[in-house]
Amino acid sequence: MPRLTVVVPAYNEAAVLEIFHARLGSVLAELPLDCDVLYIDDGSSDTTWELIGALAARDSRIGALKLSRNFGKEAALTAGLDHVDADAAVVIDADLQDPPELIPALVERWREGFDVVYATRSAREGETGFKKFTSALFYRSMERVSDTRLPRDTGDFRLLSRRALDALHQLRERQRFMKGLFTWIGYRQTAVHYLREPRQAGVTKWNYWRLLQLAIEGFTSFSTAPLRLATWVGMAASLLAFLFGIWVFGKALLFGDVVHGYPSLMVVILFMGGVQMLALGVIGEYLGRNYAESKQRPLYFIEEKRTPRARS
Repeated sequence: MPRLTVVVPAYNEAAVLEIFHARLGSVLAELPLDCDVLYIDDGSSDTTWELIGALAARDSRIGALKLSRNFGKEAALTAGLDHVDADAAVVIDADLQDPPELIPALVERWREGFDVVYATRSAREGETGFKKFTSALFYRSMERVSDTRLPRDTGDFRLLSRRALDALHQLRERQRFMKGLFTWIGYRQTAVHYLREPRQAGVTKWNYWRLLQLAIEGFTSFSTAPLRLATWVGMAASLLAFLFGIWVFGKALLFGDVVHGYPSLMVVILFMGGVQMLALGVIGEYLGRNYAESKQRPLYFIEEKRTPRARS
């Protein structure tokens, strides 16, 4: 019988973990597959790890990894996928915004021959209009600037075949944007649409600052468009400065060189300085990522590991 592993990254999710596992367990019990669950505790400061242990004592299908500290969701996902030895894996968050009841639909498309089956949100309940707007802006901007076409309105919730898992395992870059990596590997991919529900309990760990950082990670990992933009802005600023210089020279030639124009001079200086700082900032983002890659640090460290009793 084919085996499926459900990979669940968790960071301070003690408030929702019991409810999540009850719903997930009901779904897995109905699947005609040999199923297990792999929880990854990403350095939680609440009782998430203890709760995972209590769940594992009752459910022999549960395995778990405890990371040595909070490495971030992308690293936690990588750790989980690195330890999957099943025929396929489903990635899902524990906050129940992504319903476990959709997993059979993902499995069905996998059995039709698809390597990656991603869940696309047809609607997003429980989120502000500003959050929906910024999310839509990000995905549509990525479509324009990146050669890797990210599916719109799609998070990490998806199924990956063994072939897709093996391909991901070869991608060891330190600056990781998993949504892009899932798409970049290629193979046969398809979508399953669903209604995203509000978070059932606890609080989101993704404030606007962290979402902005993730967006910058996505742009710099899968596009050089910001570098090109800095180049074009610099060229445009130089052209404007050249035209302004001709205008100043012509004015002085025709009407004399009267000392005027301090405000306009300051505007030009500040504008050019701002353009230069923008270009340096963009270059710095890429340089910082090269610096992080050059150090070749491990992506994560595991403090404790538990194997499902059903397989031990």
